[in-house]
Formats: sequence, C-alpha cells, structure tokens
Amino acid sequence: MSNSDVKNCAGKQYNVGIIGATGMVGQRFITLLDEHPWFNLKVLAASPRSAGKKYSEAIGNRWSMTVPIPSDVADMTVLDATADIDKIASQVDFVFCAVDMKKDEIRALEEAYAKAECPVVSNNSAHRHTPDVPMIVPEINPEHAEIIAAQRKRLGTKRGFVAVKSNCSLQSYVPALHPLMKFGVTKVLACTYQAISGAGKTFESWPEMVDNVIPYIGGEEEKSEIEPLKIWGHIEGDKIVDADGPAITTQCLRVPASDGHMAAVFVSFENKPSIDEIKQAWKDFSGVPQELNLPHAPKQFLNYFEEPDRPQTRLDRNLEGGMAVSMGRLREDSQYDYKFVCLSHNTLRGAAGGAVLMAELLAAKGYFER
Repeated sequence: MSNSDVKNCAGKQYNVGIIGATGMVGQRFITLLDEHPWFNLKVLAASPRSAGKKYSEAIGNRWSMTVPIPSDVADMTVLDATADIDKIASQVDFVFCAVDMKKDEIRALEEAYAKAECPVVSNNSAHRHTPDVPMIVPEINPEHAEIIAAQRKRLGTKRGFVAVKSNCSLQSYVPALHPLMKFGVTKVLACTYQAISGAGKTFESWPEMVDNVIPYIGGEEEKSEIEPLKIWGHIEGDKIVDADGPAITTQCLRVPASDGHMAAVFVSFENKPSIDEIKQAWKDFSGVPQELNLPHAPKQFLNYFEEPDRPQTRLDRNLEGGMAVSMGRLREDSQYDYKFVCLSHNTLRGAAGGAVLMAELLAAKGYFER
C-alpha cells in the first residue's frame, strides 16, 4: 500500500498546530510535519514572550535541527499557547503539545484544549497516569485508544481528548521486550544511556556535558519502571488498569551523545526461549502501523545486528528515519536468563516522531473526525 493509498484510508487532510513550537521537541515536530502527506501545519504557539513574533524571530539562535527552518514556517506568527486557546482550536483539527511548564499547569492546559473540542496529542508527562488518558506506542497498544470514549464522557466533549506518548527512555527496551512477553517475562533490569537532546540541549548550550557522564536524570527511573505497566495494561470500564508485571528496575544516565538513547537490558523468563527464538520473535514482529503502512511507520520495526559492536548511537540511531529500534549483543547471562543492548532515536521514535505516528494511527481510526 502506498502513502497515497493510506491517505485515502485516513479519509482527509488535517490542519494541525504545535503547542510549544520553540522547544527542542517542537522544532522536531516542525521538521516532521514539513510536507507531511496528511497533516498541514497551520498554527504555532508558545509562551507569551514569543507570542506575536514571527517564528524566525521567536526562535532566534535556538534552532537546533540539522535542516533549516522551512520558509513558510519562519514567517508564521506565533500565538500565545494559553491565552489563544479558542483561536487556535478554531483553526485546527488537533494539536501536538510539548511544553515546559509545571505538571499541574500542563494538565490544565491540555484539558482546556480538549474542552475547546481540540484533540491533543501530547509529548508531555503530566497526563501519563490519568486513568482514562491512553499512553500509546502504536505498534504495542493501539487498542488503548478505545478509552477515549470514556475520557470524552468525563470531559463532556464530543471531539476533544488527550492522548499521550510514553517517556523516551523506555522506547529502546519496551518494544524489544514486547514480542518476548509470550515467553513470560518475569523481571527486567535496564540501564539507559541517554542523549543530551532528551534534556532539550545541544553541546553548544550544555558544554558541561562534553567529556562527561551524569549518573542522574530527575524522575527518569520512576517513569522507566512504571510507565511500561500502563502500556501493557488493559481497559477495564472507564480506565486503563496497569499490568501486574514484569518487575522492572532501572538506572538512567546522561551521556555525551547528541541524539539516541541506548539501553543495556537483562531479562528473565517463566518459559526461557532460545536465542534463535528471541531473534525470530524480533524479526517477525510488526503492528497496526505496519499493517496500515502509516507514513511514519518503519517497515521493519525491530532490527537485530549480529556484529558484536552494534548498534552504535552515531551509526544506527537514524535507522528507518529514526523510527526503528535496533538490538544487538544478545547472549546468556549468569544472573538473568539473557542480556542485550538496544537503541532508539530519542527525539524521533522517542518523542516527536512517535507522537506523529500516534496521530497518524488516531487519524486512520477516525478519532479526529468532526
């Protein structure tokens, strides 16, 4: 199925906005939406200090992408993300949201858009544990979108809702573990080595990270241990109930890489598979995005490298446009059953790209229809 065929499946074009357009993830949204086959970028919004300015003026020297600002975007006037909600909602079919605010302020902001009948596809963490807000990794739990009906009932909306992405840290190891759940994963230890773009930084803006490792990322380990249980959970009535397991423990470190989160994973099973069975499970796995051939869906979601020194951050983070996950070094372990390493691009699969793919899924399933 070609992209044009999928476009017909989705049924229409959608006008979209970006809330938090000047931040690192907002910038990545801009590059991903440039010439998107379904989504037309119509609105940029940010803080009051950026509102009223052309985007090129508001962003100044903070543009961090490797490609230039699209010319039509550079000339767009930035709106106020908080004061202009009704104006923004009247111009778009839905918004992407990636803002730097306190969690209670983010929750209030996103629900205000939803109540203005403007669906929100969020990269923020504030609503990840709201029981009727789906946290979707499109290949893993697309069925969680069905909870949107209950959320709309709570909010009193016809169209409006909030759907969120999971944390970027777990995008490397949760997809790799998911096809192995059939063998009864019992416990997981994951050490993540996370790029500085995950903190919204570059080496120019964070020179202290050159030749340095920081063994702490605030709140990251809690997210990395708890969020997978919601992803693997199930809908029960008007809420998503977390899975009981597996037991997950993590350590999260900031390392001097520009992009790409790597994880060293140790895993034990109730029914221990062979190495060949694990590799075959990874090779065979695909999800709804692949079935629908969504524009940002990688053809091969999970990729195993046989070379002993792969995957490498610089070489492999952009696999399939940064939307694939790669694994390597699978072998038996003395404490757990197996260990391996895995890698994902944290601002593509792990942030803006994953949110765009989730929006494509929601569009294809009709959740943005008026």
